[in-house]
Amino acid sequence: MTGTTPADARDLTSLTTWDADWKGLRVAVTGIGLSGFSVADTLIELGARVVVVDGSDSPENRAKADTLSIVGAVDVLLGTEHATRIPTIDGRQPDLVVTSPGWTPQQPLLRAAQDAGIPVWGDVELAWRVRIREGRPTAEWLTITGTNGKTTTVSLVESMLLAAGLRAVAAGNIGTPILDAIRDPQGYDFIAVELSSFQLHWTGYISPLASVCLNVAEDHVDWHGGFDQYTADKAKIYANTKVACVYNAEQPATERMVEEADVIEGCRAIGFTTSTPAVSMVGVVDDLLVDRAFIEQRKDSAVELAAITELGELVPRHLVANALAAAALVRAAGVEPAAIRTGIRNYQPTDHRIQLVSSQDGILWINDSKATNPHAAAASLSAFHSVIWIAGGLSKGVNYDELVQTHAKRLKAVVLIGTDSSDLASSLRRHAPDVPLIEAATGDTEKVTLADDSAPAPLGEQVMESAVRESARLAGDGDTVLMAPAAASMDQFSSYAHRGKAFIEAVRVIVEGQAKTAKEF
Repeated sequence: MTGTTPADARDLTSLTTWDADWKGLRVAVTGIGLSGFSVADTLIELGARVVVVDGSDSPENRAKADTLSIVGAVDVLLGTEHATRIPTIDGRQPDLVVTSPGWTPQQPLLRAAQDAGIPVWGDVELAWRVRIREGRPTAEWLTITGTNGKTTTVSLVESMLLAAGLRAVAAGNIGTPILDAIRDPQGYDFIAVELSSFQLHWTGYISPLASVCLNVAEDHVDWHGGFDQYTADKAKIYANTKVACVYNAEQPATERMVEEADVIEGCRAIGFTTSTPAVSMVGVVDDLLVDRAFIEQRKDSAVELAAITELGELVPRHLVANALAAAALVRAAGVEPAAIRTGIRNYQPTDHRIQLVSSQDGILWINDSKATNPHAAAASLSAFHSVIWIAGGLSKGVNYDELVQTHAKRLKAVVLIGTDSSDLASSLRRHAPDVPLIEAATGDTEKVTLADDSAPAPLGEQVMESAVRESARLAGDGDTVLMAPAAASMDQFSSYAHRGKAFIEAVRVIVEGQAKTAKEF
């Protein structure tokens, strides 16, 4: 950090509990989305003087601003002109900026704050500082990051903890803001915290009971400014871990992160592998998930945790890895094997992650819209043999060469979506020149039948309908149509969930022949 701390700034070192003296602290909150709203709401409750800044002056943001004004005294500044400079509070600079994870470190307001010596926290740092509250239990944190598999793993951790009879919740990047969990009136025994690289970038000091980086691959390099910076932020997950740093034994980069981490004395390194585990690892033996880390006789034996088949109908290798990582985390928390098995059985897979949509005429239709980068798409492609691959979208600055080279032999054809998938198309032409490459139409697609035939589909739905029609024309018995875009969705869809729903709906209408109603559309 450059610059010097403003002379009239408050000392923040004592702000380590809910009951500390937050009253009157001048705080600028950047972003009024889920995390930003929860930050502002929390700070208002603590008695801070808050101003919220968001570059979008949308009706949705105005409604959120109105809600915050009902909660307490807060100024909300909406519009691009406010996102370029440090706001003033009572005529002075803020003591603190708390930023939403979507704001990059190079965003003008955040750069100006750092240059001025104003501390910048994320919502996770604030949550850690207010987690201790008189009269409520203080939850232990189990923290999860990785390029892919975070949501699946954190959901499995939650399910296992609940099966053990513990009061637990999944929070953070999974959708429930961490501050909402912290403020729960009853409190929790454990919080399973999903952390993105964005959130980790803005953390200062957190000390989880156990932590894991599931994997690391090229993603979000545009936000971080490079792969090395992205990896360094991911590695922050292990700092100050108390009981167990869990790493991917099949990816040496995560083990190096553990080796280089500054942890609490006595913390153990625990590996997970989809092969036979060594000592101090969890892994697989004879299609069983086993623990060879948290038992006294680990030198010559292992304890069974669950059968792979208990994970569901489609169990790709990376799902096994995620379940093992989750098991290692909860074993560090003292959860017994029986609860892990029950938690796996109770687990409900999240939508849009290798989701079986239809099986018609020997063809599988799989929705993996959450595969927003090459690493995630690679995990999907490796689970199938003859694939019609629907892919493309916002690339986020990544390279597709390794993905295409590795999986070219699986590809029967590729159907491109996205407003500009030229990087992916270029890789395919170089490394899979014999694979047919079809671009989904964006304007002249056949309309999906509405109940009243009143309106054409929005552009994103039209593109997906075209992609599904082309895929249906190309696919035959034994093929898999896999929608795993290896790119972000926001060029043609509002989110990966919107993209996934568009695929599901197109398959339902085009492949299964079910007309949808105007209300459904």
